[in-house]
Amino acid sequence: MNTPSPSRAETLQVPCPQCGKPSVFAPTNRWRPFCSERCRMIDLGAWASESFRIPARPPERTEDEP
Repeated sequence: MNTPSPSRAETLQVPCPQCGKPSVFAPTNRWRPFCSERCRMIDLGAWASESFRIPARPPERTEDEP
């Protein structure tokens, strides 16, 4: 079984989804995958204000519907 050592897991960095800065992706980072609480809150605010949306077409009407 090949599991990463804690020091290797600690050095894994990913780009912050909000600002793009390197962010430690480990349990020690309270805001992962974000680099800070600020970036996390900006992202949460965007979801709350519905800035992020999944595009969809309106459902097609059937002949049974008025």
